[in-house]
Amino acid sequence: MANGSITPDDRADTSDHIVYFCSEIFNFSVISGALFILIFIISVIGNSLLLCVLVIYEDLKNVTNIFVLNLACSDLVFTVTLPLWATDHLHHWVFGDFFCKFITAAYFVGLYSSVILLTAMTVDRFITVVLHSWPSNPVWKKRGVVGACAAAWVISVAASLPDALKMKVVDDWNKKFYCEPSTDGSDVELGYYLQVSLLFFLPFAIIVFCYSAILKTVLQPSNRRRHRTVVVVLCIVAAFFICWGPYNIILVIMTLYEPTDCKVKQRLDIAHHICRILAFSHCCMNPLLYMLSQKLRKHLCFLLLVLLKERAWRTTCDIFLL
Repeated sequence: MANGSITPDDRADTSDHIVYFCSEIFNFSVISGALFILIFIISVIGNSLLLCVLVIYEDLKNVTNIFVLNLACSDLVFTVTLPLWATDHLHHWVFGDFFCKFITAAYFVGLYSSVILLTAMTVDRFITVVLHSWPSNPVWKKRGVVGACAAAWVISVAASLPDALKMKVVDDWNKKFYCEPSTDGSDVELGYYLQVSLLFFLPFAIIVFCYSAILKTVLQPSNRRRHRTVVVVLCIVAAFFICWGPYNIILVIMTLYEPTDCKVKQRLDIAHHICRILAFSHCCMNPLLYMLSQKLRKHLCFLLLVLLKERAWRTTCDIFLL
């Protein structure tokens, strides 16, 4: 394992006979570990503030706010795994077999719940905007959304267990320990194909279909000033796929294609590291996107004024709310 440790999704990057003979151009382990810590700090602060704003100031009977609350929790679940992966990259795995499985489960729960919740959120916007003529009872709609969120968490936990159980602590020739998949290559590849198909590309197809219909409806002259929520939700969904899309694509490429040329292998490794950092950074982006809403910006400023009790923040908030 000359190129350092791997996170649970890095199943294609285990061709030891290539890794041993191809040296790294650049040590990405140190950069990745440092950036994981930075992402962790930003995500914890941003998502914690967002949760406080939602609970204190927002109406949690609102369907969109229910989804946003669950997405913030999903981001935090994913975020708690980052310090351990950072340690794994900067040093090696020192947390034992139990945490190897537990953190892997948390990693996948955060990832799976995000994509399921975003898909449910998009379908809700589709029903609201495109199928607006459908009769809807607010009480039943809220119950449906709560049920969808609960189902997202149950499915995510269930789907993460096989991945977590495959992980174990192994040592390399240098007697350093790493948290890696324990199954054979064909089993890992088959599981990964199913995972990518069902929990990335299928939701992506559903979301593209829904938003094509939504945008067609919203862009009609009579609707251009309505459905402001659609813009925020579209930005949130787009950010997820912009961040995670390249990472999933590079993993598929590395699974299907095993280069024998060191230069090609090194370029794939560089692309893999960059795409992984981009993917992991998604967990700290949602709070920034929610700030597109002036109401949320206002509530965030009120919260910061209460917490910090400094007059300087009042001037900052006045500028922030412009």
